[in-house]
Amino acid sequence: MSRILIALGGNALGNSWKEQKEALKEASRSISDLIEKGHEVIISHGNGPQVGMIHDAMSKEEMPLTECTAMSQGYIGYHLQNALKNELLKRGIHREVLSVVTQVVVDEKDEAFKNPQKPIGRFMTLEEAKAQEEAIGYPFVEDSGRGYRRVVPSPKPVDIVEKESVKVLLSAGHIVISVGGGGIPVKRTQSGFEGLEGVIDKDLSSGKLAELSDCDFMFMLTGVDRVAINFGKKNQENLSSMHVEEALRYAEEGQFPPGSMLPKVLTGVAFAQSGKDRKAIIGSLEKANDALVGKSGTIIYSSEQ
Repeated sequence: MSRILIALGGNALGNSWKEQKEALKEASRSISDLIEKGHEVIISHGNGPQVGMIHDAMSKEEMPLTECTAMSQGYIGYHLQNALKNELLKRGIHREVLSVVTQVVVDEKDEAFKNPQKPIGRFMTLEEAKAQEEAIGYPFVEDSGRGYRRVVPSPKPVDIVEKESVKVLLSAGHIVISVGGGGIPVKRTQSGFEGLEGVIDKDLSSGKLAELSDCDFMFMLTGVDRVAINFGKKNQENLSSMHVEEALRYAEEGQFPPGSMLPKVLTGVAFAQSGKDRKAIIGSLEKANDALVGKSGTIIYSSEQ
């Protein structure tokens, strides 16, 4: 059996805690299918909408984004633990599900701190965004024709502080939820670690954790069953697989939108190149079992395999 990391998107978790609970019940069925087949599973999740809502709610307290990310790890992790545990018990599977509040090491000199680009929080009208920008000082940008959202620094992950704990839990047979919201960004100091203001891309942190925890597969969820080139055109082609050279060539051609599919493809390339026989899959969670055997999803693999 395989060790698999499944990356759930924050935007797929709904716009309220009630919607989130229902969404995670659905997701837990597909995740439980993999567990029932004997696979070891790590789950990560996004928090873009959720961390923004928490930050807005805590604005009077001037709560840092690091604390807001930690809060999102807690309440999303709780909902996911609860939904997955209940689904497993229905199937007679007695396995522990645990959330790990996870810190992710970044480089404090990362250029992202000078150029905030990561959208978080709810979508706003231009008028609302201007008022918020004046009130709290964060920049806002238009996001894919859906409205305006706040943008914050999004540094690249360098290391996972709790990686050894995750590996121990997996080896003990537990299902682990980690790097929620991309993890809490921290820098190394002489005395340990210190939080930094920002939100790390969930897929990038998931890829780093999948690499460091010796996963065989990394599964990144999207709204389509397969990655496509020439998307939306008459000659659209849905891809069942790409070796890393193909993926990079398509990326250079501009085949993948920067705000959605491109980060997933580049993360998949990095993971596939990080060790022998490692594969990244981009597809829908509902067809995860089919994706593992090539019947759905897009598999990214090293050309040396």
